[in-house]
Amino acid sequence: MQILDVNDLMQLARRRVPKMFFDYADSGAFSESTYHANEAAFGAIKLRQRVGRKISNRSLASTMVGQKVAMPVALAPVGILGMQHANGEILAARAAESFGVPFTLSTMSVCSIEEVARATSTPFWFQLYVMRDRGFVRSLIDRAKAAGCSALVVTMDLQIVGQRHKDQRNGLSTPPRLNLPTLLQLLVRPRWCLQMLGVRDRRLGNLVGHTESAKDLTSMSAWVADQFDLEFCWDDIAWLRERWGGTLILKGIMTAEDAREATLTGADAIVVSNHGGRQLDGAPSTLSVLPGIVDAVGDQLEVHVDGGIRSGQDVFRALALGAKGTYIGRPYVYGLGAMGEAGVRRALEIIATELDVTMALCAERTIAAIGPHNLEMTASVEG
Repeated sequence: MQILDVNDLMQLARRRVPKMFFDYADSGAFSESTYHANEAAFGAIKLRQRVGRKISNRSLASTMVGQKVAMPVALAPVGILGMQHANGEILAARAAESFGVPFTLSTMSVCSIEEVARATSTPFWFQLYVMRDRGFVRSLIDRAKAAGCSALVVTMDLQIVGQRHKDQRNGLSTPPRLNLPTLLQLLVRPRWCLQMLGVRDRRLGNLVGHTESAKDLTSMSAWVADQFDLEFCWDDIAWLRERWGGTLILKGIMTAEDAREATLTGADAIVVSNHGGRQLDGAPSTLSVLPGIVDAVGDQLEVHVDGGIRSGQDVFRALALGAKGTYIGRPYVYGLGAMGEAGVRRALEIIATELDVTMALCAERTIAAIGPHNLEMTASVEG
């Protein structure tokens, strides 16, 4: 199969990954209206083609929170990547490292912070869920520091888990519970099962051995469900920032009011994000609120964005609307499920090629030159 775009990777991943894990990545909350709005919003923004200009010597190079990147695209934190492909977090981190873009490890990863650090040589970013057990949170921060992580990404929009119907219907768990419906899913994916035979542990690696409540699958799931903190608020950012002491990114900002709150915390960047449409269904697309948030914070911190990015053209549109960096989730997850590390790298290659061609046809040579002038501003930015 010739892999030409992200959709090709998605189709291949659908055939190779058990349904419960493919659906985990490829779904949203409730009716999935926000999930689909994220994608649709990009298609509504039209680009301005320019001609008669020199377009040689183009470069996708940029920076995100002071870090040099091959293109302004980071791999977003995605839970249980190790269930998309054996050792998924390690493979994705290696692909990002070789390509020259940041990889963000999720708190809810199968491979632990330490395992990913041992398998890579470039510092990665660590995403933190703030849990009720503050001792465990402090331990996670300290482990990320010890592993040399170069940025802490604090997720702000998961004090309570959104209702994701596909996960409930599929009986999602890691490792999979062995019952008849699950066995049927696994039996039709023999390639995936063979990969998993070589994996030592299939539980959530950052939890194993670091909380007495997480000794087995049932107790671990119950512990996690009970740990999301309903009392987590802006006041908590101060001690997180002090404990971490490095680059801090706040993820899950969807309003100008919250963006202005973020500027008061001393954070280095915010991510305009609705969790890929997996939390509040019925919320607007991230692209539709991006310009207002950029205006609200000015140059007080960097504004990044995720949600619905499926191509290099989508990256271009986000940059033109003021984002200084973008995050992809599903595109690289599809690549991982389809072809492992090579698939993640192929997803990055596709996006880089599409971004480069789009820059050329819009007569831009550098990332810094991209702006609103590259868009047909009569187009709607609603999602």
